[in-house]
Amino acid sequence: MTTSRRDIAISVLQYGVGIAALAFLLSQVDVGTVSARLRATDPAVLVAVVLVTVGGVLARFDTWRAVVAPFARIRLLTAGRVDLAVNFVNQLLPSRLSGRLAAPFVLKAETGIDYGDATAAAGAHTGIYAVCYSVVSAAGLVAVAGRVSTGLLVLLALSTALYLVAGLVVLLAGMNLTVLDRLVGFLAALAEPVPRVGPALADRIRAVPNITESSADAFGRISTDPRIWLRYAVGWAGALVVAPGARVWLLLLSFGATVDPLLLPLYLVTAYSITLLPLTPGGIGVTEATATAVFVGLGVPEAAVIPVIFLDRFLGVYLPALVGWYPTLDTDLSVL
Repeated sequence: MTTSRRDIAISVLQYGVGIAALAFLLSQVDVGTVSARLRATDPAVLVAVVLVTVGGVLARFDTWRAVVAPFARIRLLTAGRVDLAVNFVNQLLPSRLSGRLAAPFVLKAETGIDYGDATAAAGAHTGIYAVCYSVVSAAGLVAVAGRVSTGLLVLLALSTALYLVAGLVVLLAGMNLTVLDRLVGFLAALAEPVPRVGPALADRIRAVPNITESSADAFGRISTDPRIWLRYAVGWAGALVVAPGARVWLLLLSFGATVDPLLLPLYLVTAYSITLLPLTPGGIGVTEATATAVFVGLGVPEAAVIPVIFLDRFLGVYLPALVGWYPTLDTDLSVL
């Protein structure tokens, strides 16, 4: 009971910090001025923002098709349901990686592939995502070095390094899942004496090696196939680099601010890398604050960057997460 209360308290604190940070940022925005600028924006620009956003979302959907390709051919719509559902769960849990624990269950439910293959596909998706993110974020670190505070640069460097470590660990562990056998035996022995539920729980734990063996083989096939990496990287770049970069550039122009359009996507990836740290669920509030600090350091007026970053996060993260609630209605998330 004590642990449960502690976990609840930590979650409440994390949500509180995120909401407080977001509320503070929004309090610095003149809503009337922002609304007036949006109304005065050329309709063609707004249409372009919508098209870029849709294109980015579709590119993100295709990253799931890339990792599932060795097991099944799935429609883009099916991949979209998987992505949206996982994104929805990501916003409920403190870390982006912890939220991806839901992915195997969602994949199995949506595609019909067995749990071992779903685990491999979900793990490979997480690992490749993290590696891609770390590489691009590192390039962004070089671009912002000397232009933002040392403390902020260190924080961004830490989150970038964590992305690289997390990606490599996931990929290496995925190809060697059978090393968990001893741990599984130990946990099963601990569970066995538990009254009433112990034997059933131990049986489920002992079944894990069967899953991990098949997952390790499938994981190896995915993570060593350059065609999968290439297809995934193209979708990832479209969703995390091209679409947000174009969207923020268009919005900044509409607010009378300018940033180098070639470096802007790198700035964004680096500024948003803070989402990996389990500071708030989905990085809400803290991500916007960090990104604002980065762009203010780059010389973008605070009055322009705050609403633009909020709009970008809303269109690229929060709105898809809200839509992701719908496909989860058909998925039994109690297994989490």
